[in-house]
Amino acid sequence: MSVNNPVARLLAEHPTLILDGALATELEARGCDLTDPLWSAKVLIENPELIYQVHLDYFNAGAHCAITASYQATPQGFLRRGLDQEQSLGLIAKSVQLAQRARRDYLAAHPQAAPLLIAGSVGPYGAYLADGSEYRGDYRLAQDDMIAFHRPRLAALAAAGVDLLACETLPSFAELQALLTLLQEFPMLGAWFAFTLRDNQHLLSSSVARPYVCSSICLPILPAISRTRRGKRLNT
Repeated sequence: MSVNNPVARLLAEHPTLILDGALATELEARGCDLTDPLWSAKVLIENPELIYQVHLDYFNAGAHCAITASYQATPQGFLRRGLDQEQSLGLIAKSVQLAQRARRDYLAAHPQAAPLLIAGSVGPYGAYLADGSEYRGDYRLAQDDMIAFHRPRLAALAAAGVDLLACETLPSFAELQALLTLLQEFPMLGAWFAFTLRDNQHLLSSSVARPYVCSSICLPILPAISRTRRGKRLNT
């Protein structure tokens, strides 16, 4: 069974894939206080329509891909707010539904637009800790525990219908390995990975060199990706 690769299909027809810009930056610019362990995920509880509007504005700015507001959305994190598993998974699904609605509304107004993608954001375990660990990588978790941590969110994102996953700011090779193992449970769902680096050759929390990381993932390099910010296109 081959992995669904919507990025490859889009790039076969268009030379550039434009990602959306920073979600949290835009939410803060629109008045949200994100000094909270849930970071931007708190807005899923307090003002989800604002997330929808940011997604729609990025599509209007030229983005081809919206990344969901689920980077720091985990059942473990929502539990601290008193939410149970069902409520938490519902909020993760809502992060997808908001992006999907923005895509649907944009395409209704622009039926000739290029295909648009929804990427389910998956932050590292360190993001759940909410102490900056994803930018230090100084946390340790057994692989089975790491897989158990990530599984509910991945399952909720997959069930809600994301086109692919965006695994972001990973500082740890061990966490990458855990996610790659977990993705075998979702054989039709592709993913991209972004890392936090110590230098231009090594992940932040390990001595693993870049070529070994790339060979472990075995994914093609995307030749032309841009991000948008507040109506402007930024090359990355």
